[in-house]
Amino acid sequence: MYWMFLVLAGCFEVCGVINLKLTEGFTKLKPTLFFFLFMGLSLLFLSLSLVEVPISIGYGIWTGIGASGSVLLGMFLFNEPKNWKKLALVGGIIACIISLKVVS
Repeated sequence: MYWMFLVLAGCFEVCGVINLKLTEGFTKLKPTLFFFLFMGLSLLFLSLSLVEVPISIGYGIWTGIGASGSVLLGMFLFNEPKNWKKLALVGGIIACIISLKVVS
């Protein structure tokens, strides 16, 4: 269950970052509210996961999910540049996330 909390925390972080982009410098109310909601949920689920998951593993996985998810969604939702190098590097982050889970 704690690992599921960690995955949820990472997914909510990605949702928060996407809404951060949509706030346009906190000038748009709806995305600003969603940003705070998603980031609050992200931190809540991260804190719940850290009851059982070591912080060295949990924080690394949480930031990895957030980073890789943000890069991928940035490419597909906001037409950020896409190339094989960027995708390969995101693949490396995902491989590291999986490796952290395996060794824990």
